[in-house]
Amino acid sequence: MSLASAAPHPEPSPAFDAEGAADHLIARMEQVPTSRWFVVARVVMGSATFFDAFNALSIAFVIPVLAPLWHITPPEIGILIGASYVGQIVGAFAFSWGAERYGRIPCAAAATAIYAVLSLACAAAWSFNVLLTLRFIQGIGVGGEMPVAATYISELSKARGRGRFFLLYEMIFPIGLMVTGQVGAVLVPLMGWQIMFVIGGIPGLVIALILLRLPESPRWLIGKGRLAAAEAVVRRLEAASGKSDTVDAALPLASLPAQVEVPTRSRGRWSELLSPAYRGRTLIAWVLWASVFLVANGLNNWMPTLYTTVYHLDLPQALRAASMTNVAQVGLVLICALVIDRTGRKYWMMGAFGLGAVTLGILGLGGTHDISWFIVLSTLSYGLIGSIAAVVYLYTPEIYPTRMRAVGTGVATSWLRVASAIGPTMIGFMLGKGGGVDAVFLMFAAVAIVGLIAATRMIETRNLRLEEISR
Repeated sequence: MSLASAAPHPEPSPAFDAEGAADHLIARMEQVPTSRWFVVARVVMGSATFFDAFNALSIAFVIPVLAPLWHITPPEIGILIGASYVGQIVGAFAFSWGAERYGRIPCAAAATAIYAVLSLACAAAWSFNVLLTLRFIQGIGVGGEMPVAATYISELSKARGRGRFFLLYEMIFPIGLMVTGQVGAVLVPLMGWQIMFVIGGIPGLVIALILLRLPESPRWLIGKGRLAAAEAVVRRLEAASGKSDTVDAALPLASLPAQVEVPTRSRGRWSELLSPAYRGRTLIAWVLWASVFLVANGLNNWMPTLYTTVYHLDLPQALRAASMTNVAQVGLVLICALVIDRTGRKYWMMGAFGLGAVTLGILGLGGTHDISWFIVLSTLSYGLIGSIAAVVYLYTPEIYPTRMRAVGTGVATSWLRVASAIGPTMIGFMLGKGGGVDAVFLMFAAVAIVGLIAATRMIETRNLRLEEISR
């Protein structure tokens, strides 16, 4: 029997304190020890995120093969990369809205199914225009999964140690990018470009079905007034942790209504993101997202092609060199996960943006002339900026209340998509017009400085309950 289909409960008495019951449920969630159940939830949702990353980056390891095969020009490469990100903007808005209305789990599963099916369709593409169209549609699923998944994991997390808990989940995304690089470097030369899309599609369909077996976010259920369903999930978490004393102290199920009226103030609105209470947080978050991903995804998507066209490495060498950027990101995100609850979100971002601006600036001022220095500095730059990409996924769901957390995160990630569509396209036109690689990296350094300035205006959220941050 599903949690939502539990036996009906009696109507609450006039004296029923819905707000007190909700606070009691939240307090119990904060007291539940981390158990195997949390690990399973993180792995299942993380698996969807893994293949989200795989599908997002797969095009970078396909283009070096397709560019000469289909006679694709540098500006067209930028457009092909950007098409997915335009679709991701649509997905981020649509699925974040759906997650507030219909729940986190069904929307995460639907987004995963979309990107998996379209990945298989991309493997059958026979021309540039067909692949362009399919990548746009696939982007809707890719863009919808990540903000909903990040919201769900954030809502399962407790105040103390939330940074480490979340970033250990978030590491799955750069691991997905890293595996994409290694798989692309080995299998594309052996089996052809279609293999990337096949690998990105079949497991995704299985994961979409498994996602539907996860329980809904208790915080979302509470926000919708579904207290009995939320109580059932909290009891499940307590039972999995063996915290019998908490279970014994739980509210009697019979005292909780299946549905209580939700006050108007508990219903999130898009316009609230720019209300006086949240405008400052929202604008800073948008700048952070745009800055980090213009650099990160510009590098990620163009590195294999730069190695083959500018430095004239053969395909296997180019793909191996490009894949090292994601190895660096995984290492730095792991370090970040271990220290983020000590350093805080703000100071990690300031440090990484600052160091990234320095290494990118060195490249822009002549560091691109030597291939060895280029590999070292570009890999380090991506690792630093890529660690911020993980932290911004942690930070954004924290700064909004439950009623607008998915919407706030989804709209913020839309700036990721805008920047990721603009960045690769700009690089294509800069290289096509003879601007050179130096100019590209000077642009990246300037964007990192903008991100550093925005990071100085962040609020600190470490070790605070989500309900405390959003008051």
